[in-house]
Amino acid sequence: MPEITIQQLNKTYRGAERPSVAGISLTVEAGEFFGLLGPNGAGKTTTMSILCGLLPFDSGVVKINGLDVKTSLNRIKPHIGVVPQEVALYPELTIDENLRLYGGMYHIASSERASRTDYYLEQFSLTAHRKKKVAHLSGGMKRMVNLIAALLHEPSLLILDEPTVGVDVHSRQTIVRILQTLHSQGMTLVYTSHDMKEAEQLCTRTALMNRGVLICDGKPSELIAQEGVRSLEELFIKKTDNDGAI
Repeated sequence: MPEITIQQLNKTYRGAERPSVAGISLTVEAGEFFGLLGPNGAGKTTTMSILCGLLPFDSGVVKINGLDVKTSLNRIKPHIGVVPQEVALYPELTIDENLRLYGGMYHIASSERASRTDYYLEQFSLTAHRKKKVAHLSGGMKRMVNLIAALLHEPSLLILDEPTVGVDVHSRQTIVRILQTLHSQGMTLVYTSHDMKEAEQLCTRTALMNRGVLICDGKPSELIAQEGVRSLEELFIKKTDNDGAI
């Protein structure tokens, strides 16, 4: 059974001239590192928000592990971790306080929550900063804590909307390393990014969106060969545009 199934998904925002998502269908198998790529306004974030149950849609079917997001969202939530494009942390709380709060939302026992927090802070080299308020952290540190918050309950599916945008080189390398480790351990990852080099490095499969529709889908190396280009970045430029973007 696929981890994600989307069939004929449609979403038009009120007052919009055309749909943000126009009849897309795709599946993501368990254990894939799947990249949903496209220019600004292509419909990526809308699709991701629908997957997370954060946004209603007009028509179609969206299932996670066989469960319909419209009718079974409460059963789905414990199995997914979400890393939004905007940092979703409380700036006046410390790293520890934020993670304690997020762990409590998932009803993780205090001893287990503390153990997982210690583990991830060490993995991200943040242990020395755990008592700092989020407001005083660098952008890269905030992104990493945002990611830890999505991992505390040990989801089987991690959904990431541009997790490395605006971070420094060292933070980006750390985030990429952690994501590669999670994938090697069997986690399913669904990811958007404007960094085509990063996507080519990370993703086992990519789909390219433009103007609300899917225009190609496959392994990065196969798509590059099929189109006679040298990189995913060249493929992106060739197949998409921003003219009239939503």
